[in-house]
Amino acid sequence: MTLKEIKQVKIIMIEDDHGHAGLIRSNLEDSGVENEIIHFDNGKEALDAIKQNNNGIRPSHIIILLDLNLPGMDGYQVLQHLRSQEETKITPVFILTTTDNENEITKCHELGCNAYITKPVEYNDFQNAIKSLGDIFSIFKIPETL
Repeated sequence: MTLKEIKQVKIIMIEDDHGHAGLIRSNLEDSGVENEIIHFDNGKEALDAIKQNNNGIRPSHIIILLDLNLPGMDGYQVLQHLRSQEETKITPVFILTTTDNENEITKCHELGCNAYITKPVEYNDFQNAIKSLGDIFSIFKIPETL
């Protein structure tokens, strides 16, 4: 099933830049994504909410958009933690960051991300990239256990 077919799946956005978070949310919505988007400023807060099922978040019903450059626990640590836990080891994780260093891209894939997307610097390019992500969500297959 695709994300758009399963409305109860929530999108967890872990992004410390509130401007980027707002742009991500509005451009996903503009692309037709109707799933609830829950924003967290940092990785620890997001992981705690996932673990405690806060805001109706169930680990089996989420997709994560993860920035790498986060205060405290960085995106690599968040991804590593997600993959080490039974309840989140197959949770779809999309890295969404400004970094396009090949070593960092490789590291994220080795840690188990599903996709690595670089946030463009230019506003129109950023907007188009996020709308394209929304289009991907319309065809992205997720396990039916989600």
